[in-house]
Amino acid sequence: MESVKALRNGKSFDYNIVLIGFMGTGKSTIAECLSNCFDMKKVEMDQEIVNREGMSIADIFSVHGEEYFRDAETNLLKEMQSEKNVVISCGGGTPLRDVNVQEMKKNGKVVLLTAKPETIYERVKDDHDRPLLENNKSAKFIEDMLLKRQDKYLAAADIIVETDGKSKLEICKDIVSALTALEK
Repeated sequence: MESVKALRNGKSFDYNIVLIGFMGTGKSTIAECLSNCFDMKKVEMDQEIVNREGMSIADIFSVHGEEYFRDAETNLLKEMQSEKNVVISCGGGTPLRDVNVQEMKKNGKVVLLTAKPETIYERVKDDHDRPLLENNKSAKFIEDMLLKRQDKYLAAADIIVETDGKSKLEICKDIVSALTALEK
């Protein structure tokens, strides 16, 4: 298999790469891959907020409410404006706020990762740290949520990359090709 370092081929980014998409579309996995390939700093927004708050996302939602969590996302995106060559993995709900999309685009290219509801279900069915899905784990519920979010996701995206049936390296190649095409 081709090395992840070979993907770099001397390329670097003078902007941030912002990964968005529904939970289970591969944002964390692809952030890690891009970070390794391009020696980019990686920011996992959900994990960063968990670390700062000292509690799980489920607990943040329970104690402070979803709005508090969404405000933390906005503040973190604002912080990222002063950095370059960072891959930012956003939580699934981050692009639902227009202000967040504006912040993403100030110093980044927004990459929407997509997957079929059945694929997402298979990826998240054993994960219990997803408060919006915890009592509703089914492909049908995921499909309904995807449809509700689709317009916001599409409006935010500079490029769209499907993740179904692809290796992480194939997905990273697709992203780099699409970003390179945008730069021309």
